[in-house]
Amino acid sequence: MKFSMIFEAQMADPSPEHERQVIQDCVEQAVYAEEMGFDRIWAVEHHSLTQYAHMSASEVFLSWVAAKTSRIRIGHGVVTMPFGYQHPIRVAERAAMLDVLSGGRVDIGSGRGATKQEMSMYGVRPEDTYPQMEEALRIVSNAWREETFEWHGSIDIGPGAVLPRPVQAPHPPLFMACSKHDTLKLAAELGIGALVLGFAGADDIREMRKVYDEAITVRGTERFVSTEVNNHFSALCPTIVLDDAEAAYRIGTRGQRFFAESIAHWYGNGPEPTVVYEEDEDHAAAMARRRDELVAKLHEADIPARPADTGTYNAEHAYGTAGTAIDYVDQLRRIGVDEVMCLIQMGTVPQDVCMETIRQWGETVIPHFRALDAAAG
Repeated sequence: MKFSMIFEAQMADPSPEHERQVIQDCVEQAVYAEEMGFDRIWAVEHHSLTQYAHMSASEVFLSWVAAKTSRIRIGHGVVTMPFGYQHPIRVAERAAMLDVLSGGRVDIGSGRGATKQEMSMYGVRPEDTYPQMEEALRIVSNAWREETFEWHGSIDIGPGAVLPRPVQAPHPPLFMACSKHDTLKLAAELGIGALVLGFAGADDIREMRKVYDEAITVRGTERFVSTEVNNHFSALCPTIVLDDAEAAYRIGTRGQRFFAESIAHWYGNGPEPTVVYEEDEDHAAAMARRRDELVAKLHEADIPARPADTGTYNAEHAYGTAGTAIDYVDQLRRIGVDEVMCLIQMGTVPQDVCMETIRQWGETVIPHFRALDAAAG
């Protein structure tokens, strides 16, 4: 089992001064992740989502981290693939250049960038996001594999060479962001790895693993985007780990509450996230109230409430001591998760807490599972 971290560059205070500090803090965390034994970092790509994610140019962030590290893998989690955001050839060129400079450490996740805010910034139409994401994946993988490349689909490209060539032959591994069963099935049909939101907890991750595996079992090869098939399943794990379990739970649920409210704001037209909280406020209870309100609203509209709708309000994650994290990750291990993707950098979590959480994972949690893997052969 692999261990990674994901970065949103999320912040409660979006002032320019704090924004610059948070981005530098993310770099510090990513470099420390390598020292502490993590296998990979992921950086999102979002645009104009104030407070929720200021990671707009992840290719630059990842290049900066790659230059400061030597081993840890460098993941786009994800690149927004519809053509309005960026031409597929630019995706292929930038990723290949980073693969060369990092010595073959790059992974590429794909996504739609489907918030109304992001699409309005780039002139992307909602109905284009799925077909253009799939076509972009085909273009990118083919451009890497062919010495002289041309493409004639919804856009015409070439002929010409895409340079440089990536170090990883024939190209870096491909992934897709998956928050629903339909997208899990699509990822399996395309022959690419799944980056799964895990807010709803272990039971939902178990069901998502089942959906992905079943889709792999029955798929043909006709929709594969590449000759290289990737069946890797990575699941999100929100976590704060401290010696003081109560403090870790309070800080973690506070961070997740801000995260959940930010998602509800940008993805569901909810109010802006709460920035100032009472010191002793029960954030898990606040999230439970929001979950119940959402369920009632969906029922009123005769829409069934799914884990994907309410999962961000679930507080049962790896918040506590290292032992708490080990117990939670053990559930994921038994489910068959290939990679635990730690979400530590949330909008209200202080930098010293992020760094201490990384240390605790590196010194206690990860070695525990490395030993289990070694014992299993």
